[in-house]
Amino acid sequence: MADRDAAAPTVASRLFRILEAFSPERPSLTLSAISRHSGLALTTTHRLVGELASWGALERAADGSYRIGLRIYELAGLTPRGTFLREVAMPFLGDLYEATRQNVQLGVRDGDEVVYVERISGREAVPVVSRPGGRLPLHATGVGLVLLAHADPGRQEAVLSAPLKRFTERTIADARQLRRTLADVRRQGFAISDRQIELSTLSVAAPVHDDTDEVIAALSIVVPADRTDPMALVPAVRAAARGLSRALGSPKARALPPTAHLERS
Repeated sequence: MADRDAAAPTVASRLFRILEAFSPERPSLTLSAISRHSGLALTTTHRLVGELASWGALERAADGSYRIGLRIYELAGLTPRGTFLREVAMPFLGDLYEATRQNVQLGVRDGDEVVYVERISGREAVPVVSRPGGRLPLHATGVGLVLLAHADPGRQEAVLSAPLKRFTERTIADARQLRRTLADVRRQGFAISDRQIELSTLSVAAPVHDDTDEVIAALSIVVPADRTDPMALVPAVRAAARGLSRALGSPKARALPPTAHLERS
């Protein structure tokens, strides 16, 4: 009996399973769909969804379906790693966007994934799959390659030893190639991810350092792959990342001359 009780799901774990049923592909779900995706009985789902809706974590639409509620958004805004970083980063992201009119992104590492904490885009920018709050594997994105290249050796080996998901025929899915790529990123100070997530895009990314010179984030620009020379974007991306690092107190960045404003194209 004790073993069964220890293995039984807690109320908290059931609530988390309900919230995890929602995704970018499933932003709105009926009770039966929540029950199916969470693996919970319909009666349990009905009770817990009611509690989550009363608290504001879920919102009920006129058709009876449910969406993630604003209370979750409010809590997400309290995340210190994302909120403070976004506030400091916005002027530098804005400068880079104004200079290029393409997608500009800021991401942090969470385990084996990159979480995008901010993105600036416009009508002229190429469509991308990433979004604020979204996740992608470290090995297949510019931001992710930078973060993985500067992660601790244990984390790098964990990623290198695991299956590497392939999104396109250009995705780095070989551990030896990825190891060489990470070494290049550390040596060069930037990463280029060429058509690894989508064949229509490439990204250029650079590391962001904090006041201990640890790499805590990465900044990138995503552009059309068929008409862009990625090396032409490297100076602007590195300048924006260096400016943000200076603002965060990085001794290494502060030792360099102040970053000049990016020229508007």
